[in-house]
Amino acid sequence: MKNRDLKTMSTDELWKVYEQVVKELTCKIGAEKARLDDRLRRISVPVLTAEAHDRPRRPYPKVLPKYRNPNNPDQTWAGRGKEPRWLRAQLRSGKKLDDLLISGSAAK
Repeated sequence: MKNRDLKTMSTDELWKVYEQVVKELTCKIGAEKARLDDRLRRISVPVLTAEAHDRPRRPYPKVLPKYRNPNNPDQTWAGRGKEPRWLRAQLRSGKKLDDLLISGSAAK
């Protein structure tokens, strides 16, 4: 069917074409979904976890904090992961990372 054929069709004829297209798309999408579901079932691999291997996860040592917020001593950072907001604020205010070291920490 050409584009100009659609322009000459009445509203009722266009609606019938629309319903046919929706019906055909519904069937094809359903068939494709069933095919993909079957394919996923065939290739699915069980997730390998520590439980699957029947061995415990190795213990990791506790990481002690290396830096302390001088404004709030309860806030500390071990130097791993994303820098906390308080640390970024201290660095922006002109302090150096060495100024925030906890005395006796193994950072140096």
